[in-house]
Formats: sequence, structure tokens, C-alpha cells
Amino acid sequence: MGEFLKDNWRETDLNVDSLWIISERGKSGKHTNVYHGNFIPQIPNQLIRRYSKEKDTVLELFSGSGTTLFECESLNRNYIGCDINKQILEFVEDKMNQCKRVEYCLCDCDVTDSVSFRKKVSSACAKIGVEKVDFMIAHPPYLDIIKFTNDKRDLSNISRIDIFLEQFVKAIGNGLDFLKKDCYFAIVAGDVYKQSEVVPLAFYMMNAIKTNFSVKMKGIVIKNIEGNRGKLGSHDIWKYRALQSDYFLFKHEYIFVFKKIN
Repeated sequence: MGEFLKDNWRETDLNVDSLWIISERGKSGKHTNVYHGNFIPQIPNQLIRRYSKEKDTVLELFSGSGTTLFECESLNRNYIGCDINKQILEFVEDKMNQCKRVEYCLCDCDVTDSVSFRKKVSSACAKIGVEKVDFMIAHPPYLDIIKFTNDKRDLSNISRIDIFLEQFVKAIGNGLDFLKKDCYFAIVAGDVYKQSEVVPLAFYMMNAIKTNFSVKMKGIVIKNIEGNRGKLGSHDIWKYRALQSDYFLFKHEYIFVFKKIN
């Protein structure tokens, strides 16, 4: 486990509630909101502190614009991140220039490809000096709502739920091969709206993990952040559109926490 100490449990700001209401995106350090679809720093900060210790190694699937890496740097955790988007990996590498506080590796690979993934993550582990990692986190695309690349292997180019879940399960399985037994991993997921209907994608993803892997479900957190970038400054028009129709405005995401038991 992470930073929990019996002597200071009253003072810690670790959030153990199942509802996280966050007023705004954290902007400290290297964080920038330049990558549409990235998640807020408070999420990896809470999870990393809760489920890992200093000098532990965190593995991230779909590493994106570096949010988790920047938190690992400030929290003194080593880091391995994987993404299929070469351009964003170069952006992150540039921001991490001169970093000497932690060991980190960025892997340009398709996380659903077991051969490529194993080769690159094994190499990264060897560089850091570990065989397996202590915590894993994943914030995958929500189907094709935001297309991050034109690569056909990119999950953000998949519109069919069955195909998306099949590839998602491959990615999680590849990552779990490198996670130590009895350690934790978290999935950040959201729902989507397609063809005039809510698609509970997050729960499909959660069920896919429970169905395919030996895990224990440790938490379902609902996260709400005020000032969503897509609706910032235009709440009234979005409210008007919702009232004119029959839907509700998405302000939530889910954080599913699991413990690997085999």
C-alpha cells in the first residue's frame, strides 16, 4: 500500500470516498491542458499515493500527454508509459528533459500487441531495474468519441463496442502480466452517447475485466469535475439543449480499482 500511516491518518488528504467532486483541474508543475481527452492530475495523484510507495514503479497504458508521469516525478515513483501516438510521446519526452529525480521509460507501442508490448516493457523494466511493476493505471479512449491518431490499431478509431472490448481486454491482459501479484490497478472510464442513446461503456469495461481476469473489485469511484473544457462558459446553452431533448449532461467518469490476485 501507499502513504497511509497509522500516526497521521487524520491529516492525510487521501480521498477514501466513492464520490470525488473536483472544483478544477490541477495546473501545478508540468501539467498543461493541451491534449483533448487527458485526465486531471488529481486522479493519478490520489491513486499513486494510495497504492504505491516512493521508488515503486508505475505502469501506464495509454500514457497520453504525460499527466501520470508528471505526478510520478513529483511523488518520486518510477514510471513506464506506453502509447501508440509517437507525436505525443515526443511532446512528453521534451517536457521531461533533464529529469533526474526518477527513472522513466516511454514506449512507442500498440498495447494490444502482446509481442511488441512485452519486448518494449521488458526492456523498460530492465532499464529501471525491476522485473514487475507495483501499480498500473489505464485511461483508454472512449470508443471513437475523440480520435487521437489515424492509426487503425488505435482504440480511438473503433466504433463497435464488441471490437473495442476485445482489444481493451488484450491491453489489460498484457499489462497485468507485468503487475505484481496482490498489487492494484485502476481504470478511468466514461460513458458515451451514440445514436440518441447512452452507452454505458464504463460498465462494459469493468465487466470485461471481472469476466476475463483473476481480480478483486476494490472500488467504484464516481468523479465529477466542474468547468469541463468542452462546456466551459456555455452551461446555459448545453442546459437548454438538454431540456429541449431527453438527455442529461455528462459530468461524470468512473475510476475502477482492482487488486490482482493471481
